[in-house]
Amino acid sequence: MARVFLVTTLLGAGLDVIAQPGAQPAGQAKQLRVSSLADMVTQGELNLNFRYRYEYVDQDGFDRDAKASTLRSRLTLESGSWNGVTLLGEVDNVSYLGSEQFNNTDNGKTNYPVVADPEGTDLNQLLIAYTGAEASGTYGRQRILHGNQRFVGGVAWRQNEQTFDGLRALWAPDAAGLSVDYAYIYNVNRLFGPDDTNVQPADLSGDNHFLRLGYQVSSSHTVTAFAYLFDIEDRERFGPDKSVNNSTDTYGVEYAGSWGPIKIDAAYAWQTDAGDSELDYSASYYRAELKSTFGGIVGRLGYEVLGSDDSVGFKTPYATLHKFQGWADLFLITPEDGIEDLYVGVSGNWGGLALEAVYHDFQAESGSADFGSELDLMAGWRFNDITGVQLHYAEFSTDTPSRFSDTRKAWFTLSLLF
Repeated sequence: MARVFLVTTLLGAGLDVIAQPGAQPAGQAKQLRVSSLADMVTQGELNLNFRYRYEYVDQDGFDRDAKASTLRSRLTLESGSWNGVTLLGEVDNVSYLGSEQFNNTDNGKTNYPVVADPEGTDLNQLLIAYTGAEASGTYGRQRILHGNQRFVGGVAWRQNEQTFDGLRALWAPDAAGLSVDYAYIYNVNRLFGPDDTNVQPADLSGDNHFLRLGYQVSSSHTVTAFAYLFDIEDRERFGPDKSVNNSTDTYGVEYAGSWGPIKIDAAYAWQTDAGDSELDYSASYYRAELKSTFGGIVGRLGYEVLGSDDSVGFKTPYATLHKFQGWADLFLITPEDGIEDLYVGVSGNWGGLALEAVYHDFQAESGSADFGSELDLMAGWRFNDITGVQLHYAEFSTDTPSRFSDTRKAWFTLSLLF
């Protein structure tokens, strides 16, 4: 009923369902202030975005290489801000150019590696937001990006973004250095949508609470405590491991700061099973990354560990997983013996060309298994404000072929924003 009420309200205001690509949810984005309710609709901003991607996957164990040519078209409308109130809607369409030479998790082409971009049209965002001097709130289907997205994010790398249905409230008094960010989420629209595929649910319903309490100690140091309480309903068709067994209670703390030329990003978290999960475990997570810039070159060194207990790995079901543990996406689910990721990277600009290289070494957190290593490379060029291209390459080599497969992936991405 809540979703029906929201749709009826926005349509009654005369809105077409659209949204701004890559924008923050209304209430956090740049807003056009208007003086009347009518101007709120007529003076809104309309944007159209296209993202074409060619993805190639060569993975041991498959008869054929995956070749996916996909186009995401995104239409966005954000209203003007009237007395702090903003409306926003967004629709995405994923279509294929050429034949389906890949497993999209729904077409049954299991002799190809997976490229998880099902085709179809999806309502990506539809929300009403309020922004005040110190507090703001959003209700509806919305984008939520917490911190570095290790626990909650949008998975914007894939063509169909992950968004969240629910209520979010933020409070940040100017003088206190304190921030409070709370969200109650009753449904998560996953990247496998718009409809359930043969092997993955498009949506996960439940009672989910996201809470972050931030404190800016000084201009150079910030500490954030967080709690993520996921109570996910069982999707019997897919089995508990893809739904209810991801119910978890996770508590932790993050630190971000600068000590002279060195920037430090660190975190610790502790997790247990929750809700109706069939599992019984507790596991820890920690991360430390050092970053510094020398002569325009950014270097970083990091160590991230997702632990395990009773053959269950630390879970992050709503994270932007592609950002972590290598772009080849071999560890989207934490192994039963956990994982340690020691990585080093460099990035910089040469003329207008953005370049990045990252090397990962993967080990089991429990036991002595050597999972393998990965090299990730990226080059990007933005021609102007509306056009940009990126090339990515990832090569994973395993030392445990009984569990993982040597994998090579390459991507070409062209983005157009109007």
